[in-house]
Amino acid sequence: MTWDQQEIRLAPRERGFHLITDEITRTLPVLRELDVGLLHLQLLHTSASLTLNENADPDVRHDLDAFLRDLVPGDLPYFRHTLEGPDDMPAHVAASLLGTQLTLAVRDGRLALGTWQGIWLGEHRDQGGGRRLIATLNGRRANGQ
Repeated sequence: MTWDQQEIRLAPRERGFHLITDEITRTLPVLRELDVGLLHLQLLHTSASLTLNENADPDVRHDLDAFLRDLVPGDLPYFRHTLEGPDDMPAHVAASLLGTQLTLAVRDGRLALGTWQGIWLGEHRDQGGGRRLIATLNGRRANGQ
């Protein structure tokens, strides 16, 4: 069995949802060597999220962002955590709703994703900055190791 762990640094992105599937797989060359396994992704931030969703139509990313902005607006009068700006507490709520971790199957050297599935980074701050992920791979190499 093979174990591999790497930190992936993502460039700053604007608020919204961003496909990061290719960026993640390019950073993990060991992935191509695995016959079967699991990839666990953990986002090291509390105001962004990870989610698995449709990767074909950009309207899906727009609509999910619009829905979250409506669901958790920045001007709720009962928010106390406001020192970091009006977008910070809503970002924490959105990250908690969507989550900051994903575990994905690996098969034949690739992520075993559905036809229209992709990994998205949900950036919930207006100026979130760079983001970091811990990627942990566990699996069996094609040669049986």
